[in-house]
This record gives sequence, C-alpha cells and structure tokens, in this order.
Amino acid sequence: MRANKTLLQHKYANVIEAYSKRCHIGLRQAMDIFYQSQTYQEMRIGISDMHCRSDEYLAEEIELEQTAL
Repeated sequence: MRANKTLLQHKYANVIEAYSKRCHIGLRQAMDIFYQSQTYQEMRIGISDMHCRSDEYLAEEIELEQTAL
C-alpha cells in the first residue's frame, strides 16, 4: 500500500523526533541516521506497510539497525 506523500513526510518527521528522544541525540543527527536507514527505505517504497507502524516501533527498528553496524 502506498501512503499519501504528505502524510508520509509527516510520519518521517515523527519517527525522526521519536528516534532523537529515544537515543538522546539532536534532531539533525537523528535525521541523518533515519535517511540512511533500511527502515526509511522500506517505508519509502512501501514494503510491509512499515509506515503503518507506530513512531516508537520504527524508532526502535532504526536503533536496532544502528547497533547491528
């Protein structure tokens, strides 16, 4: 399922903010990490309806990706 582009941009912002708070980092750094993440790629192309998951869940997924690096 493809999400509305405007709503998807809002979702990205919410996930970035959630990740920033979760990891105690600045929004700029959180944004850089988010846009380089596999989670972002999956949301962007609509894999598994990732955009339908909660902001906190997605922030946790990004954190798990980062710890795996």
